[in-house]
Amino acid sequence: MSFLKKYFPFSFGPADVKAFIITLVVYAVVGAVVGFLINILSKIWLIGWIFGILGGLVDLYVLVGVILTILSFTGVIK
Repeated sequence: MSFLKKYFPFSFGPADVKAFIITLVVYAVVGAVVGFLINILSKIWLIGWIFGILGGLVDLYVLVGVILTILSFTGVIK
């Protein structure tokens, strides 16, 4: 569990509903902004595929972060 807390520090913080919603909004905004930038950079010839892979990894990080936030808030994981 310390491995997850090390790489997803914001997911284990929300103790009340306000902090929970703020954490989810932060993940959504980060995912949208980075996704927009990756979309623009992935159109560069010869190195666009690297940004495509990076975009997929960022999307995966955001998805896992949201899932861990929900599980942590509901008390499924500590």
